[in-house]
Amino acid sequence: MLPPTTAFLPEITFQTSRASGPGGQNVNKVESRVELRWHLMDSQVLTDLQKQLIMEKLAGQLTTDGLLLLTAQDDRSQLRNKEIVLARFHELLLKSLRRPKPRKATKPSKGAVRKRLEGKKIQGEKKANRRKL
Repeated sequence: MLPPTTAFLPEITFQTSRASGPGGQNVNKVESRVELRWHLMDSQVLTDLQKQLIMEKLAGQLTTDGLLLLTAQDDRSQLRNKEIVLARFHELLLKSLRRPKPRKATKPSKGAVRKRLEGKKIQGEKKANRRKL
């Protein structure tokens, strides 16, 4: 269904910057934050139908130009952050291409209906007993 993440690598650009968070003095010196940029409509890997599905599902995460931006600054290592952001990218694509299973309408069982009605009757009796005579 979805090609491996390596098929998208030529279409992805990475940008690094200094991260905030764990790392101590390392944070001030090393650009460990990784930003992934991927343009959905320019993708040669996906079909038009897949692009449309992704466009609908990720509408809130895409820019007006159809650019997907993901960042990772979880780790001290730039390489590890790159792996993390690639994993997020792949997971996001998989989730957006997955179609939900259609719901089958079912009727409640006779026992469930009887139990619900008994519960309502008991509740009504409780309230009736609270009334002043």
